[in-house]
Amino acid sequence: MKNEDMEKLTFEDALQKLEVIVRELETGQIKLDDAVKVYEEGVRLKKLCEKKLSDAQMKVEKLVLNKQNQPIGVEALDE
Repeated sequence: MKNEDMEKLTFEDALQKLEVIVRELETGQIKLDDAVKVYEEGVRLKKLCEKKLSDAQMKVEKLVLNKQNQPIGVEALDE
């Protein structure tokens, strides 16, 4: 899968593709050259998932709370 196409995946879709790759590699029924290619795609998917999780965590951390720890709004995400 091309990096441009991969960037368009949702977190859930990327994670599902990564799970398929892991299962495929665990079977040991894949040729070495193909396994390397699939592994490299898995690494890219893992990095994408980590980035999407990190971005989501940053958004959650930007919630503004009042003195009673109640959410009262959000701050702009600094990039």
